[in-house]
Amino acid sequence: MSRLASRVQQFLTFHAVEVFKEAQALQAMGKDIISLGIGEPDFTAPPQVVEALERAAQAGLSGYSAPAGLAALREAIAQFYATEFGAKVDPARIIVTAGASGALSLACAALVDTGAEVLMPDPSYPANSNFILAAGGRPRLIPSTAEKRFQLSAQDVRDHWTPETRGVLVASPSNPTGTSIARDELADLLHAVRERQGFAIVDEIYLGLSYENQARSALTLDDDIIVINSFSKYFHMTGWRLGWMIVPERLAGPIEKMAASLAICAPTLAQHAAVACFAPDTLKIYEHRREAFKQRRDYLLPEFERMGLHVPVKPDGAFYIYADIAAQGVDSVIFAKRLLHEAGVAAVPGLDFGPAHGNHTMRFSYATGLDRLQEAVRRIGTVL
Repeated sequence: MSRLASRVQQFLTFHAVEVFKEAQALQAMGKDIISLGIGEPDFTAPPQVVEALERAAQAGLSGYSAPAGLAALREAIAQFYATEFGAKVDPARIIVTAGASGALSLACAALVDTGAEVLMPDPSYPANSNFILAAGGRPRLIPSTAEKRFQLSAQDVRDHWTPETRGVLVASPSNPTGTSIARDELADLLHAVRERQGFAIVDEIYLGLSYENQARSALTLDDDIIVINSFSKYFHMTGWRLGWMIVPERLAGPIEKMAASLAICAPTLAQHAAVACFAPDTLKIYEHRREAFKQRRDYLLPEFERMGLHVPVKPDGAFYIYADIAAQGVDSVIFAKRLLHEAGVAAVPGLDFGPAHGNHTMRFSYATGLDRLQEAVRRIGTVL
C-alpha cells in the first residue's frame, strides 16, 4: 500500500501514547511508576458479573445476538435510566454497541456528512475528533474557559454556527475536566442546536460517577438527541468492550441496520454478563465504589493546590483533575516527562485535549487506590 487515505492522515495523535510507552519501558527496567494517566478504573467487574459471564459461557450462549443487543439488557438499561437518571426510555431506542467507541462511530456515521462541521469544546476527549474525521466530517474545537466550566455553551453555538455546521458533540461530565454542564445551561445549549435544526450527541459515559448533585440525563431536557454511555467507567468493565446509545425513535431502525453491517453485534457473552450489573446487590457495590472515587478526589484537590497545581474548576464527576501548571514555567509535554522520569508518576499533557489551554494544563486521573495517590503526591512534591 503506497499511502494512507487523506482522512486517516488527519487523525490526531496523542502525547499520552508516548508517555505510556516510556512508562512501560521504565517499568521493564524495574522502576515503580504510578499511573495518574490512563482513564481505567482500578476496580474490576464485581463477582456477580463474572459469575453471570461464566454461566452464559457454560450454557453456550456465545452466538450472535440481535444487532441492537439482547432484549433483557436493553430493558435493564432503560430501567436504569428511569431510576437513576430520570429519563423514561423505550428499550427499542437503545442499541448496545462494542464499547462507547462503537456507539460514537455509529452516531457519527449516521449524522456527519462529508465536509460537515461539528462543534466541540476545547478541551475535549481527543478520540471524539477522530470519530468525526472518520465519518468525513470536520471537528471544530471552540475554546472554552473556567467560567464556562470548560464546556460548550449556547452562546458558543450562536457565535460559531456556520452554514457547514451540522451539530455538536459534548460530554457531561467531561473528560478531561471532570466538569458537568449545569442543567439550565445544557437546556439552553440543546435549544440553540434545535433552533438551527442540528443534531446533538451527548456523551454520558461518566454520568454514573457524579458526586455533587443527583445525576440527570440530557434526555430529560430534550428527547430528540443521541446519548452515548458505556460499561467501562461506572461499571468497571473496560476490556469487556460494551457500551450503548439511546437514539430518537426515527433513527433506531437505520442505526440498527448500520450496526448489523459494521459489527454484527456487540460481544454476546459480555452482554449476558452485563445484565447482572443492574441487580440491586451489584448496584450497591458500584455505589460504594463511586464513594471511593469521591474520597480520592477530595483528598487530591487540596493537595494539588498546596503544591501549586491550581485546579481552575472543581470537578464534579468522572475521575479526572484538570490542573493549571503555568506556575511551573514549562509546557505540559515537558512537565509530563519531568514527572515521569524524576518522580515516577505518569500523567497526560493537556495538549492532547486541545490547543486553547494545552500548553499549561495536565490531566491527572485518580482511577487508582488512595495509598498510591498519597505516594504520588509525595513524589510530585519532590520535583516542584
